[in-house]
Amino acid sequence: MKKAIIKKSAKLLTLILLIIAPVLAQAQKTAQMEKRSINPWQWQDERSYVQAVEVKNVQSTLYISGQTAISAEGISSNENMGSQLTKALQNLEMVISKAGYEPKGIVRLNIYTTSTAELWPHFGILQAWIAKHGIKQATTLLEVKSLFETLKVELEATVVK
Repeated sequence: MKKAIIKKSAKLLTLILLIIAPVLAQAQKTAQMEKRSINPWQWQDERSYVQAVEVKNVQSTLYISGQTAISAEGISSNENMGSQLTKALQNLEMVISKAGYEPKGIVRLNIYTTSTAELWPHFGILQAWIAKHGIKQATTLLEVKSLFETLKVELEATVVK
């Protein structure tokens, strides 16, 4: 009698596991990161940003200090705004990749500049980089009195995966 009960229990347990295992696997698949842009208007599309980004099921978050046009040797650039913006983007991308993330995971990008008037003619550099990586990020652009040494632009980002 005990053997019959044990056999029936084992069969029932096997059946339950066969039913539950795919359900558990599906639950793990649905826990992938989701990003959603919130744009009540369309005018910001031409400026390469979104009004808000909602992120669900984040595996991890990377908060990046402001990246500027500083060389690998720690020397601040004294070049023009376009060159500094390009170098700051390269440095930002380097930090992101070294951390094991991807630029497309940027959800917030703050831009600090000593001169918005100087930045505007080079804004296409930033927009091309954003488009290249398929980034949809919330952005704040601030003109500040000064940055470190001779620097003109600084990029601060939050990245998720």
